[in-house]
Amino acid sequence: MGSQPLPEPGTPEGRAGLDALLAEPKRAVVALDFDGTLAPIVADPDQARAHPGAVPALARLAPLLGSVAVVTGRPAGVAVRHGGFAGVAGLDRLVVLGHYGAERWDAVTGEVRSPGEHPGVTAVRAELPGFLDRNGSWSGTWIEDKGGRAVAVHTRRTSDPQAALDALRGPLTDLAERHDLIVEPGRMVLELRPPGVDKGAALQAYAREVGAGSVLYAGDDLGDLAAFDAVERLRGEGVPGLKVCSGSAEVEALAARSDVEVDGPEGVVALLTALADAL
Repeated sequence: MGSQPLPEPGTPEGRAGLDALLAEPKRAVVALDFDGTLAPIVADPDQARAHPGAVPALARLAPLLGSVAVVTGRPAGVAVRHGGFAGVAGLDRLVVLGHYGAERWDAVTGEVRSPGEHPGVTAVRAELPGFLDRNGSWSGTWIEDKGGRAVAVHTRRTSDPQAALDALRGPLTDLAERHDLIVEPGRMVLELRPPGVDKGAALQAYAREVGAGSVLYAGDDLGDLAAFDAVERLRGEGVPGLKVCSGSAEVEALAARSDVEVDGPEGVVALLTALADAL
């Protein structure tokens, strides 16, 4: 079987990012979102699991790089379980930054470090069921408890997911503001979480911590725009970077900002495999 071809970045900055990664892989950080990037999007997030090729591809690639991190809005421990990342040969230095960096799991220790529950999230979690009933939420709307640092309302199971999302956006924004939270829209989901915590801040802090010489970030949703912003800030500091969109017609804004677009988790696996082949 031949090697996987590397995709050609569509921007000079993306080309420079890929070239830097290939030239000095031991200084490179590869960071990836989980849902929609390593794992296919499913109607019930509890059933999300990493693409079957994701862990083998990461296990091949990670030993060749400076660092590999998963950056997700999920609790770190949930991402580790759903990803099947623990105890995998080759992933012994993997880091999972959960709750947008508020939590951290290191494969070295197998432990999760967490700041504990946010009081605004605690209050919103208690209010949400009655709140949704009073606002006539659509049948099929579903609440996801993200472990004390965020709570999400999904509309993908409703008869008209986009209309249900649009109808809830305003009321949920008002609810979030009363409890000093913000609303982060996503693919048929509205997430309520503390301000000042996002994938961009997590990625930038981690890249600086490890002294990254280059950064690749792959994501699929609006929450990943903050990480794309971080890649651009790092470029401004002299750290080449590559922005990868795990393609979806649902999130055109992310594709428009990317250097490379791949076909969902399968395309991400192909990219990781191609990088391992090239190195």
